Amino acid sequence: MASEVTIDWQHIPAAIWRTRSGALRPVSNIDSIRFADLLGIDRQIAAIKKNTERFIAGRPTNNALLWGARGTGKSSIIKALLNEYRARGLRVIEVEKSDMLDLPEIVDSVRDQPFHYIIYCDDLSFDEGESTYKAMKSVMEGSIELPPDNILIYATSNRRHLLPEYMDDNDQSRVSKTEIHHGEAVEEKISLSDRFGLWLSFYPIDQPGYLDMIDALFDTVPEENREALHKEAIRFALAKGGRSGRAARQFFNACSGDF
Repeated sequence: MASEVTIDWQHIPAAIWRTRSGALRPVSNIDSIRFADLLGIDRQIAAIKKNTERFIAGRPTNNALLWGARGTGKSSIIKALLNEYRARGLRVIEVEKSDMLDLPEIVDSVRDQPFHYIIYCDDLSFDEGESTYKAMKSVMEGSIELPPDNILIYATSNRRHLLPEYMDDNDQSRVSKTEIHHGEAVEEKISLSDRFGLWLSFYPIDQPGYLDMIDALFDTVPEENREALHKEAIRFALAKGGRSGRAARQFFNACSGDF
């Protein structure tokens, strides 16, 4: 059961739900990332900014699911949103997947606050047999009570439908007059992701895009050292198993000052 919120939201822009204490913990050290730091995802940034600005302005808006390849900037976009719009009343509450059952209480604790809250669920997915996602479904749509106007849910995931999908899920599907009618297993698995009105997909970046990120991070490296820099950056990405913004940042953390 959630305890009474004692956070000074006027001065605290973000909090994390701690289920053991049944309370929100203020975040004092917030990641300072900005949209200008995120390369290669301009389309996704524009879409999430438009949705968030409508939300802050009190206009109709959508819950958002950011799904796709790992390390492509999904979580960074949410952090950049907070830094961009906190002065306009945007607040973020981070909730772990394992705490979804507490979501109705968390929502109730801030529904009357004069701020706009994004409930942020990072790396959201559910394994076979888990039922905690049903609490999220109820908060988003499906309850007899309408969702509060000052709350949106933004989630990131590697899965488009958040639940595992199997080949035999399609066994119950049937075709009627060229229309596909999904079986109960498929319908249940898409029922949660379908509640997100805004879907943003993130794909692995190609090598030129990866090297653009490297050049932006290593912007003081002399031109004559660029070839060596690129070779090492490519080698690093291969060792990591793929190119991504995360890999570029990790390479910078490991090698800044070496070139």
